[in-house]
Amino acid sequence: MQRVCFLLKVRQDRLEEYRERHATVWPEMLEALSATGWHNYSLFLREDGLLVGYLETEDFAAAQAGMEATEVNARWQAEMGEFFESLDGARPDEAMKPLTEVFHLV
Repeated sequence: MQRVCFLLKVRQDRLEEYRERHATVWPEMLEALSATGWHNYSLFLREDGLLVGYLETEDFAAAQAGMEATEVNARWQAEMGEFFESLDGARPDEAMKPLTEVFHLV
């Protein structure tokens, strides 16, 4: 099982709406994430907009590709892109660059 952690930056003026959107994630989005191998997926948001994401998956590249192939992900990414800083034209899911794990206590 791969453990994946990534960082993104939510725009300061959109923090509350970002929280609200994630309090009511579309059921079909949740189903697609589970079906494509995203497990134990969490997002943590700091008050300055730093977003830390964590998930576990058998194969992160395959999990990303699986979501890329879904219609619901295209809709979700189109709506969520405006919430983030510094995407440089990428969708939020394309900007998720895994951090290198340097320590893990089991």
